Amino acid sequence: MRKIVYVLSALIGFAACKSSPEKETVENQPLGKNEIRKIDVHSHFQYDRDYFPEFFDEWNMQAILVDVAHQDATEIRRSWDNYVALANARPELFYLCSSLIGVGIDAPDFAEKQIARLKTEIEQGAIMVKVWKNFGMVTKDASGSFIQIDDDRLQPIWDFLTEEGIPVMAHIGEPIQAWRPLDDPNNPHYGYYSEHPQYHAYQHPEIPKYETIMAARDHWIEKNPDLQILCAHTGSMSHNVDMVAERLDKFPNIRVEPAARFGDLASQDSKKVKAFFEKYQDRIFFGTDYGNNTPKDSLSTTELNQERANLDSEYEILWKYLSTSDSVEIRRQKNVGIGLSKDILEKVYYNNVADFLNLQ
Repeated sequence: MRKIVYVLSALIGFAACKSSPEKETVENQPLGKNEIRKIDVHSHFQYDRDYFPEFFDEWNMQAILVDVAHQDATEIRRSWDNYVALANARPELFYLCSSLIGVGIDAPDFAEKQIARLKTEIEQGAIMVKVWKNFGMVTKDASGSFIQIDDDRLQPIWDFLTEEGIPVMAHIGEPIQAWRPLDDPNNPHYGYYSEHPQYHAYQHPEIPKYETIMAARDHWIEKNPDLQILCAHTGSMSHNVDMVAERLDKFPNIRVEPAARFGDLASQDSKKVKAFFEKYQDRIFFGTDYGNNTPKDSLSTTELNQERANLDSEYEILWKYLSTSDSVEIRRQKNVGIGLSKDILEKVYYNNVADFLNLQ
């Protein structure tokens, strides 16, 4: 049987433990998942599924399709056309996020050409632009230096996006574990770096240090106080909510979302994480990094049914973590949920991102 790919490989390993005998919320009453309207601000569904309307209706959810520009030895690979096709086919379910990469930054017309492309993609429906960890970790300029996100040659692009009111989703850097030995299978990122060693910076001493990339990211934010920025993956600081809080306090133009980093949150004290969500309840969005990369015609009915069941299970464990105090296990991190109130859940799951992106 063909292997079903229904989420990014970075997410493999999510699993739910058996719940405690009594489900609890802050009000000691179970809250139905359909009671809270949702937007998954960070998804990668490249291909349509017949089950999408029913599935998203059951979850009372929409999603933003986030393009990523990958650089390899021969080309830049994107999924933009797939996302546009899906968003056009299911406009009631999906929104679009474009992307930017620094390949060719030395050309004098680099910024001009990128702005022209972004204008076209905004006209196609993009409401946000993503920058990826290529900045700082992969892409180099003609001098052989890694291009950091605060490079002055990118500034015309940020000025354009600020003027247009288009936010940036920033996945800059990686979890700090990328710079550490991969010797603990219980590390929530063990699976990802085992399968993607090119991003395991510990094996690549030429990659700048974690602190260098974070400093460049912070400098970029500081240089662009009017640019609205969503720091994906909790700003690559998900191992320590105090670090995230420090940036939220310092930079009023940023928000955060924890896609693919719930395991890091679950590795910390639940009361501390809950207090973090409560304090910054207006600046945290719900995101997952879930998606698919296989056309439906390539999968059997059995495989598609299993894909849907797996996807439902993935969303369910995150719902439990956020809305209950049940026992959970996320990426081998055993803990209890943070049991947010209904008011905060409504903000995190929907209201915050709807306000941020001016969605109806």
